[in-house]
Amino acid sequence: MTHLLSLIFAIMACLCTGACSGCASNRQTPAADGDAAVSEPQPTVTDIPAFDADSAYAYVSRQVAMGPRVNNTPGHARCERWLVENLRRFGADTVIEQKATVHDHAGRPLDINNIIARFNTSASRRILLLAHYDTRPTADQDPDPANHDKPVPGANDGASGVGVLMETARQLGLTPPPVGIDILMTDAEDAGTDEGENSELTWALGTQYFMDHLPYASADEMPAYAILLDMVGGVGATFRREYFSQRFAPEINAKVWNAAREAGLSARFKGGQGPGVVDDHVFVNRGGIPAIDIIECENAQTGSFPPYWHTMADDMSIIDRSTLRDVGTVVLHIIYNETAPASAKMP
Repeated sequence: MTHLLSLIFAIMACLCTGACSGCASNRQTPAADGDAAVSEPQPTVTDIPAFDADSAYAYVSRQVAMGPRVNNTPGHARCERWLVENLRRFGADTVIEQKATVHDHAGRPLDINNIIARFNTSASRRILLLAHYDTRPTADQDPDPANHDKPVPGANDGASGVGVLMETARQLGLTPPPVGIDILMTDAEDAGTDEGENSELTWALGTQYFMDHLPYASADEMPAYAILLDMVGGVGATFRREYFSQRFAPEINAKVWNAAREAGLSARFKGGQGPGVVDDHVFVNRGGIPAIDIIECENAQTGSFPPYWHTMADDMSIIDRSTLRDVGTVVLHIIYNETAPASAKMP
């Protein structure tokens, strides 16, 4: 993990000028003051489905049981099939497999598959929800050097965000949303390096590809905004407004934190601004879709990422049902409090 003030200005330049092809999730910048919270009243509805934390936990556990989901490995292939089969079973209108070959920082080819499940495709207003399902190929932050070449289990960093979105998808099939929802299980987020010039561009390869090959026929189909879930299942996790999210999509941060407050979850979604993390949402913002990142990046023990980040300890022992429940509850509140445009024709 790297703390670099200069990275803030580099990424801001990328977003403002469009000159950068992307950034990555494993580099972090310090928290900063400023960018005051934007207050946005939320409508209140009563038919919000209850988020099933046991179900989400089971989805996390199922992924971990497949083994590391490193690109070009059997575990990754198993996870691909499982995601596609279940998203179809949950009732997505369509499931798109965006397959390609990209290259990592060492020039090695990686076969990727971005999986996009679309719900309520006739809606004129859409929200994009995303999480990465690949796992880090090397436990380079493990305290034991003997583990540095081993792939991480990826229970929190990978499976937790996917688990929350899988349970969200199941609920969408049971209770049709008032707006369109696109769920992106993005690939090859965690295969980068912190070494070398422009190293931030070696991360989030799947999201880079997605933003360069958007599956939308026109600008009218583009999502109004996006919410990224990354490391959202850890024991005792709390979330603050990540720097780049607050800098480029403060109104979406306000929407999410207001929903958390209304759901009685302010102890989990704390006030104030947190550090900046170069993650998939940076690419999404650059592509013109306001995007935020819900991520644990100010852990009480480390002051940054959790102590098991990119280690062999990122296993099911650190996954907490209550954290999954709280994040999933906020996501469902966001979805079902959305209002479709008056001209939209609902199915």
